Amino acid sequence: MVFRKLPGVSASGMGLRLSQKFVFLLFLSGLVTLCFGALFFLPDSVRLKRIFLSKTEIQPVTVGSGSENDVREHLKRPKQEQEHPRGMTSAKGETGTKAKSLSRKPSVSHEATEERLAGGKAQEDLTLARSKIESSSERATSSDRGANTDTFSYQKYRGCLMKPPLGRDNGKPGDPQTNERREKVKEMMKFAWDNYKRYAWGKNELRPLTRNGHIGNMFGGLRGASIIDSLDTLYIMGLMEEYTEAKDWVQTSLDLNSNGEASLFEVNIRYVGGLLSAYYLTGEELFRSKAMELGEKLLPAFNTPTGIPRGVINLGSGTSWSWGWASAGSSILAEFGTLHLEFVHLSELSNNPIYTEKVMNIRKLLNKIEKPHGLYPNFLSPVSGNWVQHHVSIGGLGDSFYEYLIKSYLMSDKTDDDAKRMYYGALEAIEANLVQKSPGGLTYMAEWRGGILDHKMGHLACFSGGMIGIGADDGAPEKRQHYLDLAAEITHTCHESYTRSATKLGPEAFRFDGGAEATATRLSDRYYILRPEVIESYMYMWRLTHDPKYREWGWEAVEALEQHCRVEAGFSGIRDVYTMTVSHDNMQQSFFLSETLKYLYLLFSDDDLLPMEDWVFNTEAHPLPIIRKSCQRGEATQDKTASK
Repeated sequence: MVFRKLPGVSASGMGLRLSQKFVFLLFLSGLVTLCFGALFFLPDSVRLKRIFLSKTEIQPVTVGSGSENDVREHLKRPKQEQEHPRGMTSAKGETGTKAKSLSRKPSVSHEATEERLAGGKAQEDLTLARSKIESSSERATSSDRGANTDTFSYQKYRGCLMKPPLGRDNGKPGDPQTNERREKVKEMMKFAWDNYKRYAWGKNELRPLTRNGHIGNMFGGLRGASIIDSLDTLYIMGLMEEYTEAKDWVQTSLDLNSNGEASLFEVNIRYVGGLLSAYYLTGEELFRSKAMELGEKLLPAFNTPTGIPRGVINLGSGTSWSWGWASAGSSILAEFGTLHLEFVHLSELSNNPIYTEKVMNIRKLLNKIEKPHGLYPNFLSPVSGNWVQHHVSIGGLGDSFYEYLIKSYLMSDKTDDDAKRMYYGALEAIEANLVQKSPGGLTYMAEWRGGILDHKMGHLACFSGGMIGIGADDGAPEKRQHYLDLAAEITHTCHESYTRSATKLGPEAFRFDGGAEATATRLSDRYYILRPEVIESYMYMWRLTHDPKYREWGWEAVEALEQHCRVEAGFSGIRDVYTMTVSHDNMQQSFFLSETLKYLYLLFSDDDLLPMEDWVFNTEAHPLPIIRKSCQRGEATQDKTASK
């Protein structure tokens, strides 16, 4: 074979040149391989990965509209909230070895339970069912959050409670009669729940006469209001099979991607409050995840010139507006003033301050504007930030604003001095302008319309007995007894509104003029829709004073509910409390399960069931824990229950 020579190149020289090129190329390819590998394996390579990964893989999840982009830029959720909620072991499921817990709730063994309850098998099963829920929750919480100190630790929160949430013996009273009454309330709850499940499952409320479900237009397409409102009540009462049914529905059927017109207030207190409470009681990550998802959908309502949210929001688009009936496009004091408890807890759970910032901005505006005679009118423009009318009420339109001031102070472990100052300032103005004494000696809260008193008190205002009671200790020391006396007098007046009716149930509103005393004088005020406010005050006054009359008054209400409101398929409100020929309204309100029956159950329980040292109740009676910042930071770690 003949090789053709290249000009000026010998055969040996050409072979050497090819060999050098091969070595160089081999070296170059190795270097490139090492460089590309470093992009993916060096510790600080995340930013470099973005060069090669698609945008969809790294795009952070953000919140829908605020101003419209300022919320989107500000609220970036932690990684845990971007993922789908993990399924938790049910009350009946296997839990395996219990993770080591920081909870101060004492563990309950089979033998200890038998010894304490003298062979009470049902109580033992309840305790073990609850312990399984808590055990699985603690394991999940520990594995999910233990390594990240910036995220909420369920174990640390439980460790900062002063007492076990459900008490030593689930609040079971030692007195047989009281326990029998408590069991009756539990039976009422099961009856109401069973009928809701049978005839209205997944709808918002039960219509017990027609035996079907009601959806309504308050929740913007959300469903299952009675389920969410009942979660904590079922758990507290030990109705574990029913609780598990409710939890499973939340897991599989609670769809938050609705596109309807929702009340910001009602969605917050019922859905967000109910989910938060269920999470804090059980540790089920599902509830936290749903609460955070829904909380984000409420934020666009704050997109106003003042930051005062509008009352109605489309949960899908984020568009918000004021109620059509609200004066001049106003926002309502009781609505924008009843967000603080839930929103502070949303910030706690997400480690994102935006929720707290939103409600603190409301405080700043209210502190800045002038208040007539120190009073807070019910209508405020979210555009101008000025009062629209000078109508003041401790009942509807105003009520829970005042409740959330004192409860914000208590929930902050008494560190929220702004809330304390606002509450006692408001209470002083209320006493000076609204608190009245009837000719018959009854103390009541009148309404104020531009300086003219309307001598009417609504059933909704009857919560104020309990509110003033729980705030008695933290005002001026010389006023403590005065506040307790005022709380007792108002609660007595509300009890009178019940006793003066034929059914022993109170009307929607009652008057103190034209010779009337705690009596509804208008046909339109005579109805009762299973409201809880009077019973709420009984419960608080019992815990504060242990005067047995409050339990007797509560039992009177139980008997009246059984006689006049219980029908074949649930409980119904009535149209006229002054006639024994009862006409039912065909509605079992979700707050009957959340509030009325829960407050009755607590009234007949020992005080260590949801003790007031650790819990405050939102305005839908969903218990939320007191936030002990110093303890959660590890600054105070002594076991407060060791000596209990």
